[in-house]
Amino acid sequence: QVQLVESGGGLVQAGGSLRLSCAASGSFFSINPMGWYRQAPGKQRELVAGITSGGSTNYGDSVKGRFTISRDNAKNTVYLQMSSLKPEDTAVYYCNAGLATAQAMGVISTRNDYWGQGTQVTVSS
Repeated sequence: QVQLVESGGGLVQAGGSLRLSCAASGSFFSINPMGWYRQAPGKQRELVAGITSGGSTNYGDSVKGRFTISRDNAKNTVYLQMSSLKPEDTAVYYCNAGLATAQAMGVISTRNDYWGQGTQVTVSS
């Protein structure tokens, strides 16, 4: 079974940077698309960024030019580098591997869909 373990969340001032990491373990297929989603209390979950095994990327309009997604297939790990952070970026950030990101990016995938536990990002001021 696949487990996704996230790290890197925390509290940062507006204009600062954070780097999130998500490592997949277990019977993980490296061809799976991987991505980051976020959700604030009372708000809808939204796609932040997605990446295929070959390195093609998609970004939500609100983070284009500020966030960068990358992956290391040898480590089964995906990263989200967040810069120029704004208070409206405050949310719980979730790592995804499989169907949800594949559908968001318009690529073929299996029905397998894996999620991390979520990590809190809070941007002050």
